[in-house]
Amino acid sequence: MTAIDFTGFFERLARDSGEVILPFFRSHLGVEDKSAPGAPRGFDPVTEADRAAETVLRRLIGATFPDHGIIGEEFGTINPGADYVWVLDPIDGTRSFISGVPMWGTLIGLMHHGVPAYGVMNQPYTSERFRGDGHSASLTHADNPPRPLHSRRCATLAEATLMTTSPYLFGDEERPLYKGVEAEARLVRYGCDCYAYCMLASGHVDLVIESGLQPYDIVALIPIVEGAGGKVTNWQGGPAASGGNIVASGDASLHEQVLKRLNR
Repeated sequence: MTAIDFTGFFERLARDSGEVILPFFRSHLGVEDKSAPGAPRGFDPVTEADRAAETVLRRLIGATFPDHGIIGEEFGTINPGADYVWVLDPIDGTRSFISGVPMWGTLIGLMHHGVPAYGVMNQPYTSERFRGDGHSASLTHADNPPRPLHSRRCATLAEATLMTTSPYLFGDEERPLYKGVEAEARLVRYGCDCYAYCMLASGHVDLVIESGLQPYDIVALIPIVEGAGGKVTNWQGGPAASGGNIVASGDASLHEQVLKRLNR
């Protein structure tokens, strides 16, 4: 992806953060609500596991690349104008995590000059690690060799499997547009957060539509999806790295169909 090979360092970040998180999963850990009073999106949980994992990630990055920037969900932003900026979500899918459901993962992304260049989604409980650099993508399960990932072709929305975290996360203006797409899809599934994008990259899902995302929710996933042959944009068809309303598709022609419906 660049003159610097970050591959081994990504593996260390994934391994060390996973070792911190796993003892908390399916334990009786405390949960805080970090949402503002009256926030429209309601309960926004955070746990000691989120904070401990991001602390480990930041410590490793700071010690190894002190001139790099960091954007993280739990501890904010440092040096965002750096050439290289790490974008971290220690547990994407905290609601699943606190419910004992393994539909969560650690997102570790790296932007180079503002463009997502490499991403990892690590799921230590299932021993799965999804990787991508925008040109190729792969999955490692346990100690098996990496397996290339390829999104699948899907000619029409009527043939598509669609995923979103929750239909209740869409605002009043967005909801009818999303529902219009949902009504045409063949199959709809909810509640998988980052896993939805990895299933799209793996060729099991055709479409993911979300709203209200932050950069740390999506930056790591863009190189995985696009490396597998998919496409990720905002609802207007522009770059997705800043978050907001996002659509990801495994097939470019399907992507264009969906953008037209979301912009009626």
